[in-house]
Amino acid sequence: MSATGFGPFITAARAAGHLVVQPRMGMSSPDEMRAGLMAVKRATPTTVGTITVDSFTRGNNHAAAQNALLDGERLNGYPIVAHGPQTTAALLDGILSPDFPIQVRHGSPDPRQVFAAMVKAGLSASEGGPVSYCLPYGRYPLRESVHAWGAACDFLAEARADTEGAEPHMETFGGCMLGQLCPPSLLVALSVLEALFFRQHGLRSVSLSYAQQTDPGQDLEALAALSRLAGDLLAGLDWHIVLYAYMGVYPKTAQGAHLLLGEAARLAVRGGAARLIVKTRAEAHRIPTIAENIEALEYAGAVAGHTATARPDAPASYCAVTDTGLHAEASLIVDAVLGLHPDVGLALLRAFQHGLLDVPFCLHPDNHGRTQAFINDAGRLHWSDTGALPIRRGAKGDGHMSSATLLAALGHVSAKFDAAAAAHLPRGRTPPTPLVAHTEECAP
Repeated sequence: MSATGFGPFITAARAAGHLVVQPRMGMSSPDEMRAGLMAVKRATPTTVGTITVDSFTRGNNHAAAQNALLDGERLNGYPIVAHGPQTTAALLDGILSPDFPIQVRHGSPDPRQVFAAMVKAGLSASEGGPVSYCLPYGRYPLRESVHAWGAACDFLAEARADTEGAEPHMETFGGCMLGQLCPPSLLVALSVLEALFFRQHGLRSVSLSYAQQTDPGQDLEALAALSRLAGDLLAGLDWHIVLYAYMGVYPKTAQGAHLLLGEAARLAVRGGAARLIVKTRAEAHRIPTIAENIEALEYAGAVAGHTATARPDAPASYCAVTDTGLHAEASLIVDAVLGLHPDVGLALLRAFQHGLLDVPFCLHPDNHGRTQAFINDAGRLHWSDTGALPIRRGAKGDGHMSSATLLAALGHVSAKFDAAAAAHLPRGRTPPTPLVAHTEECAP
C-alpha cells in the first residue's frame, strides 16, 4: 500500500499521539478558499484541509453554479466542477502536500462529476456514501444513488495512477445520519456497511464516521463498537475512526458552543478516534468565517492535548465502557443486511425494501419510517419502536413523538450546554481553554 495519502497521514498522526482536527470549510472564491486552506495548514494543532462544495454542485446543477459565479454571487461552498480542474489545481499549488492532505466534502447522491473534477485537480480524498448522501437530503431514488456511488468509487479506485502515488481515501457518512436522534447502534451499522461498500468497489483506505449524540457514555460505547466491528470486518484495509462534533441544533451562546466542542474533543481522545470534524461557535447563526474556523480548530486541539496528557501512559482508548448491548445490536443489523446478497449495494437496497434498515424521522420514500427513538431521562438515545429492524423491540418511552416533544428532543443538547455555560461563567465571558463540561469521567 502507498505510504502517502489522506489515510496514511491520519494513521501516522495517531501513532504519534496527535488527534487530527478538521474544519468543514468551503468558499466559492478560489482566492478565499486558498486563504482558508493556508490558515488551516498554519494552525497549531495537527490538521487536514477541507474543500466543501456548494449546494448547486451537490445537486449536479453545475450550470446554476457557473451562472452564480458569473453574476458575482457568493455560494455556500466551492463549486469544484464549475471552476474546473485548472483553477482548483492553481489554488492548491504550494498548499496540498504529503504533510497537509485535503479532503473534498460534498453531499451528493451522485458524486461522479465531483470525483472526476477533484482527481483532475490532483485530489484523492472524499466522503459520503450511497445511503447517507441520499436518504436525508431529498427524494433521489436510493437505487440510483447506489448505482452512481458504485461507479464513482470504481472510478476513484482506478484513478490511483492519476493521484501522484496518494492512495485514494473515502470516509463514510453513515455514522452521521440526520445528524441527531438516530440511536447509535444504527449509526454504527450504517457506517460499517458503507465502508464495506467502498471496499467492494476497490478502495483500500477508508474512515468510519460517528456523530456525537446526546450522552458521552453512550458515545464511548458506540465508538468502541465501531472500532471493534471495523477490526473484525475490514482486515487488510487502512482505516480509522472519525468523530463529528454534534451536528444537530447547536448552542445559541458562544460559551455553550465552546463547551460542546470541548466535550467532542475529549470524547475523540477517550474513544480512540483519530480525527475530529469541528464546528464553530457561529454554527447556530450563520456560515463561519476563516478566523472562526481556526479558533475552533485551536480550541479543539488544545482540549484534546490536555485530555491526552492527563493520562500519558494510557492507550489510545483508555476509558472503561459499559456494555449496554450496542455492539450486539449493530452486529445483528450488519449481519442481517449482508445476509441478503453478496453484493453490498444490492444488500442495502433489499434491506431498506424490507425495513431491516429504517432511519427514524427520515421522510425519504425509500425509507419505511416505522422506527422511532427518544431521549430517556438519563439523556441517552433509545429505540421506542424498532419497526422491522433485526433487533429487540424498543424500550418503553414516550412512543410516537408529538411536535412539542420532538422540538424538545431536537433542542436537548443545545439547552443542556447553554445551561452548563451559564453555570460555569458570567454572561458574555469566553471560556478559557480547556474549559470542558465534565459530564462523564473515565473510570480510574
